[in-house]
Formats: sequence, structure tokens, C-alpha cells
Amino acid sequence: MHHAFEPAFADDVQTIYQVHSATAHVVDALVPREALPQGDALVTRTRGLALGILTADCAPVLFADADAGVIGAAHAGWRGALGGVLEATVAAMEGLGADRARIFAALGPTIGPKSYEVGPEFVAAFKEAGADNGRFFTIPKGRTTPHFDLPAYVMARLGAIGIKHAEQHAPCTYENESMFFSFRRATHRKEPDYGRQISAIVVA
Repeated sequence: MHHAFEPAFADDVQTIYQVHSATAHVVDALVPREALPQGDALVTRTRGLALGILTADCAPVLFADADAGVIGAAHAGWRGALGGVLEATVAAMEGLGADRARIFAALGPTIGPKSYEVGPEFVAAFKEAGADNGRFFTIPKGRTTPHFDLPAYVMARLGAIGIKHAEQHAPCTYENESMFFSFRRATHRKEPDYGRQISAIVVA
């Protein structure tokens, strides 16, 4: 999950050129596709402007402060989540008048721990960032390599920054082939390409 994601094709949904970063952009109008900024989160208070995030195993996280009329959408792969994309999204929302005590967050379909096998360097990077990050890794019975729980990590990061209202609607993209695209599943099968889900939010 290290590839940049191209923008969506819908002309009425604002997307972003995703690069697995911790960068959040504030937008107040549709940006032409050829001028999309690089980053991994979008925030707006513009009514009718839909924000969209593309994923194919990484975690889509949608945010809303209904009282302030401010929304956000973040693409949280392991690199972005570790680097602070969720924190950057909330900070950008607060810059538009949101209050993290009022923000609701929803985590969408992402790869689950049963399917997310990782190497020792991956584990080391997380443990270096925080000793308690070891709790997000397990070695399943009959296996010898660690597996990472991305949804649990995302939910923990949200809780740590004061998002009290967070819900997880995160069936595994890898396991549910009839419902979701999966970068890792396509890679394991040596398929030439893979599709992407879009998760969107709008202030009506």
C-alpha cells in the first residue's frame, strides 16, 4: 500500500492526489483535476462540496462537526496514520471552527488483522514511535509472522486526540472480495491492477 492514488473520476466530488502523507488541505470549492494538491486529507465548511477519499485496503475516515458545519475526510494507510494524518485533519477542522469534543468520526472498510501480514521492520517502526504500539500486532495460531490491526490502531489514535464519538464500520477489504477492492489481494494474485472504493461526505 505504497502507491499514490489517482483522483476519482466524478466531477462533483473533491478528491486529492493521495501520497500516504500526514498532509491535510482545506478546500472551499472544487479544484480542477489537473490542479489537485498532494496530501491525504481534505477539510471544508462549504455546503454542497462533497469530499472523497479513495482506498483499496487503507482506512478511510470521515469526520463531521454538525454544529460548526465542518467536515473532513482522511486516507489513513499505515504510513499516514503513523505520521499523523488523523491529527492533521482534526487540526484543520478546528481551524475552520470545529471542536474535537463535538466531532464524530467513522472508520470505513479497511484491511483486517487476519489479512495484514507484516515484516519485522514494520513492527520496529511502530514500536519506535511508541512502546505500547506492540499491542496492535499479533501472530495468529499456526503462523510465524506478525499481523497488524490497522482498524484498532486508527481507532486508538482517534481516541488519543480526544475524538469521543468514533464508530467503526470496517469489514475487511481483503476477505470480502464480492464487496470491496483490495490492493493486497490483487498483488497476491499478480493481477495487473485493482479498483478502489470511494468514501465521501458532504455538508448538505
